Amino acid sequence: MHQLGGIKIKILSDNTTVEKPTGVTPLELLSEMKRAEQKKVTGVLVNGNAADLNHPITSDATLKFLTFDDSEGKEIYRHSTSHIMAYAVQQLFPDVKLAIGPAIEDGYYYDFDSSQTFSSENFEQIEKRMAEIIKEDIPFERETLKKRDALNLFKEKGELYKVEMLGEIEDEEVTVYRLGDFVDLCRGPHLQTSGKIKAYKILNSAGAYWRGDESNKMLQRLYGTSFPTTEQLESFLQKLEDAKARDHRVLGKKLSIYTVGEKAGPGLIYWQPKGTIIRKIIERFWEDEHVKHGYELVCIPHIAKDSMFRTSGHYDFFRENMFVMPIDEDEYVLKPMNCPGHILIYQEKLHSYRELPIRYAELGTVYRYERHGALHGMLRVRGFTQDDAHIFCTPEQLPREILGVLDLSQYMLNTFGYKQFEVDLSVRDPENPHNYAGDEAEWEMAEGVLARALEEKEWEYTRQEGEAVFYGPKIDIKMIDALGRGWQGPTIQFDFNLPRRCDVNYIDTDGKPHNVVMVHRTVLGSMERFVGGLIEHHAGAFPLWLAPVQVRVLPITDRHAEYGGQVVARLQENNIRVEQDDRSETLGFKIRQAQEEKIPYVLVVGDREVQQGTASVRKRGGKDLGPMEMESIVNMLKEEIDSKM
Repeated sequence: MHQLGGIKIKILSDNTTVEKPTGVTPLELLSEMKRAEQKKVTGVLVNGNAADLNHPITSDATLKFLTFDDSEGKEIYRHSTSHIMAYAVQQLFPDVKLAIGPAIEDGYYYDFDSSQTFSSENFEQIEKRMAEIIKEDIPFERETLKKRDALNLFKEKGELYKVEMLGEIEDEEVTVYRLGDFVDLCRGPHLQTSGKIKAYKILNSAGAYWRGDESNKMLQRLYGTSFPTTEQLESFLQKLEDAKARDHRVLGKKLSIYTVGEKAGPGLIYWQPKGTIIRKIIERFWEDEHVKHGYELVCIPHIAKDSMFRTSGHYDFFRENMFVMPIDEDEYVLKPMNCPGHILIYQEKLHSYRELPIRYAELGTVYRYERHGALHGMLRVRGFTQDDAHIFCTPEQLPREILGVLDLSQYMLNTFGYKQFEVDLSVRDPENPHNYAGDEAEWEMAEGVLARALEEKEWEYTRQEGEAVFYGPKIDIKMIDALGRGWQGPTIQFDFNLPRRCDVNYIDTDGKPHNVVMVHRTVLGSMERFVGGLIEHHAGAFPLWLAPVQVRVLPITDRHAEYGGQVVARLQENNIRVEQDDRSETLGFKIRQAQEEKIPYVLVVGDREVQQGTASVRKRGGKDLGPMEMESIVNMLKEEIDSKM
């Protein structure tokens, strides 16, 4: 009910300000918009906070109506779908116990404790029941309850997971959402009714420990997604199929790039010969480019005393993710990061401002404990090699150093075939400056340097307030792959903490020691994650310069094998990676196998080629270039390799 008195509401969608009675709802304001625009709205931001459309507004406010195009709008849409799915599951399997069901990137999930093992047949059942719930157009109803009343409600329903969550909530009041007979402990917001959902799909199921703790019970997690149109859903499902065809775990095995040594322990990557070739090519290129850009290469051991990491602060913050072992009378750590070791090298002598900047770079292997359930091929592992570097410089040198890192990052990623990026600038929470190391002036300087560098590069970026780590602001660059997916790549991270904790200094013009400005940076990320991403980006069809086997020579019959060997020798003389397939198989079979193995070039040799001293060239993808002289073939291959295209 509206109260006497008026409030001013600024509506951002059309940049208008209206005066309304106290208690007006966004839904009432929405009714004044065009019908076509009304249909697209999934929720609203009231003073920046997501809210239900029937939420009463009691004071002056700024409103932004949300659609599926907004991240908050997607979240509301998909979180509502997760409730509909949970309702359908509860109706079909009454013994099910509810855990949690949030929206996630590209969809949603819900965790269930049930004696029923969900299969693809169950998916169809659940989707059919969801269709009925959607057709009934049931309203989502928000209700505020006293905590004790909510506890009684969920105890009566036997919802032990909800009871456990309620026990950890300190507020005296909580909110629940009802959808017909279904009720869930939830902050919301949600769509107005179930009928707003138009296209949805249950994707798969997986096991998930309650609260991610392996000591807790294993629950069943149903993943799904939803969209406002069938066309959007079908497009998304096609992308999933494309992604499956590029899955690095499948291609990595098929192309003999890597294996996970389960006998030696999960999360540890064993590089096979072909994978090692790719890795070494990348490493040599990385090292050469870093030397060109003024970095000095260093190398540190894989273990160190715990005291190094206690001094740096890593022991206190990351102990649960570290591998610690007793040796002699001391405790040693498998290093989880390289920075303390690089600092140790820097501190071997006193440095003048004239020597700065000093840039140390290393392909350093580190070890971090990840839960078994979180491990994922090459992307989430327990041991990985990081393309790490640390810059020690003065405040005056910072702008040039940051630009240098951005330039190097762009060049490196472009060379590997990544042309599009998404950039985030993570800064501190302005409301809680006391939560961060460093003083006000240092943070303003650091955030300003990063922002100006991005602006000088003319890169669009998203400012992420409150996303900085406590010891400094950072730039994160996501590489966009062939399917439009983002992969974590370069990171440029300020550090106000380590120079103070570890006493990392230089002698300035005043003859006194001053803390260096320290920048952590990586331009590829980890070698494992980067190569896993490359496999998926290129669908295993690596560009010629990276391909472990660049050319395969195919003699048509046994009598052509000797000439094939001469072709192989000629290519090897020019540092081209080549092998000959002289098995007693048909030519068609050998060509198909070379295509399946994604060999960039196939050279076929028969009677004509032997007589003319040529080879018939077939390019990956089936393009037939016909017979060519060996000198022309060598020049063509070397030019393509050198161009790194």
